Amino acid sequence: MKQKLLFIFNPRSGKGQIRGKLLDIIDVFVKGGYEVIVHPTQGPMDACNMVQEMASEVDLIVCSGGDGTLDEVVTGLRKSHAATPIGYIPAGSTNDFANSLEIPRDMVEAARGILEGKLYSFDIGDFNHDTFVYVAAFGLFTDVSYQTSQNLKNILGHLAYVMEGAKRIFDVRTYHMKVEANDNTYEGDYLYGMITNTNSVGGFKNLTGTDVELNDGLFEVTLIKQPRNARELNEIIASLLNAIDNTDMIDAFKTDRLRIEADEEIAWTLDGEFGGNHREVVIKNKKQAMDILINS
Repeated sequence: MKQKLLFIFNPRSGKGQIRGKLLDIIDVFVKGGYEVIVHPTQGPMDACNMVQEMASEVDLIVCSGGDGTLDEVVTGLRKSHAATPIGYIPAGSTNDFANSLEIPRDMVEAARGILEGKLYSFDIGDFNHDTFVYVAAFGLFTDVSYQTSQNLKNILGHLAYVMEGAKRIFDVRTYHMKVEANDNTYEGDYLYGMITNTNSVGGFKNLTGTDVELNDGLFEVTLIKQPRNARELNEIIASLLNAIDNTDMIDAFKTDRLRIEADEEIAWTLDGEFGGNHREVVIKNKKQAMDILINS
């Protein structure tokens, strides 16, 4: 009896590039011995719902789209409580997580890599009652990815995020919050923060350092304070670009759990999608909680 593969793809991700590759991808899976169930996403949370419904009935789940599509698949799989492995064919504008795993950009090659690959167990994050794959963030520019239209993303790619964010560079606000982690307390006015499990954020590599492991049970936490002058702003930029923590303007550390309490509700983004408004959040690392097939 053939094994079953659920293939979920976002037809609009990355300029709709999968349309010219779809038959070749399915052919790879069929030649690999799978009976393929194909499902193009119909809207927000459709991938999550489909995976939650079908996870226990298939042997492998493969998704193609941006990091948001992958986030939905992982969320749906966790809700299903199934242990079905996943595969990922990146097709978004940025593809941070795929870059961290060195998944090929060529979609057909990525499909072959899934069948030829080995299981890799990676960490995921609990965010209150939600799930994220590689980044939870707040503050400056974090709403750019979900407020930037899909058409603009498709036309301009990563430049779309930069353009949208640049509109607000002179209208920056900060958030006063207390962060508890590793028996330490960090408190201050932060304009941006991210809790990550990736080598690439927003298409830029090594923003969180060069010693990142996706399966070590630890997040990299980066909290950026409000600069008071041009010198402090330059310190922040240099520290991020050089991946060296040599400024007091950034609180950076590793942890498997943290609690954040703010003076007001703050909008969060989870893997580039809107994650709700929260005054208090508890974030936990679920070590090696998800299995993905990669050929690297």
